[in-house]
Amino acid sequence: MIDKLEFFITVAKERSFSRAAELCGVTQPTLSAGIKQLEDSLGVLLVNRSSRFHSLTAEGERVLEWAKRIVADARAMRQEVRTLKEGLGGQLKIAAIPTALTMVPALTTPFREKHPNVRFTILTSSSTEILSMLDNLEIDAGLTYLDNEPLGRVRTVPLFSERYRLLTAADNPLGNRDKVSWAEVGRIPLCLLTPDMQNRRIVERLIRDAGGEPEPALESNSVIVLFAHVKTGRWATILPEKLVDSLRVTAPLRSIPIVEPEAVHEIGLVVPHREPTIPQVAALVAEAKKLARNPIVGDL
Repeated sequence: MIDKLEFFITVAKERSFSRAAELCGVTQPTLSAGIKQLEDSLGVLLVNRSSRFHSLTAEGERVLEWAKRIVADARAMRQEVRTLKEGLGGQLKIAAIPTALTMVPALTTPFREKHPNVRFTILTSSSTEILSMLDNLEIDAGLTYLDNEPLGRVRTVPLFSERYRLLTAADNPLGNRDKVSWAEVGRIPLCLLTPDMQNRRIVERLIRDAGGEPEPALESNSVIVLFAHVKTGRWATILPEKLVDSLRVTAPLRSIPIVEPEAVHEIGLVVPHREPTIPQVAALVAEAKKLARNPIVGDL
């Protein structure tokens, strides 16, 4: 039954039988047969389909919520039993928004010192993608904004506050200033993260609230791309203070506080709101709480 529920969750996410079969590592006839057997056992149609996926039925939408809960519980049970027998091991998948990437080692490094048999996969994703992947059981935890847009049913551990800096060359517009306002940065060409990133939405709102209209000269979903352009001395961007500190900015570049108003947003760990929690996630939450009590100052 569990494997058929996993088939169903993947079909619902991918909206394609062929892609779902590939991700599940089975043939399409095997996956289709599994979905049909699940429908037969429940006595309802779950998927509207002809030769291809169309949509979930109303019953299918409800079964999907149960399927996620059951599969998550089954995985947690297997992991806890394995941990009792072998100690903490396995894999932790963590997704982080681009501006929080430098925070990840502050969690993974002390965690691995305590639990050397745990392996990590770290992904970069938007805040919306992180919540979707948590819900679809694709990741175990995320690092994202906690206070700006709805999070849904997750557990959170606040880790640090995000403040913003103008990163530019000293001879560029505003480059000789000790501090700048959001109205001022809204009047110069900027390179910014893409609109699907929450950081971009925050920056745009702050500039608009100051009476400006952001018109980026360059967009990217990578902060490394933004930083590489600023390093040429011909571009400017807005990045979080802790991220700028980790990049070790040196002359002729300058990191200038943006004030009037000074904007602050909370970044933290998010994990599924499920009990019991798998041992690896419980250990990660414990490490995050320890980090929250003893934050790292300066480079992360």
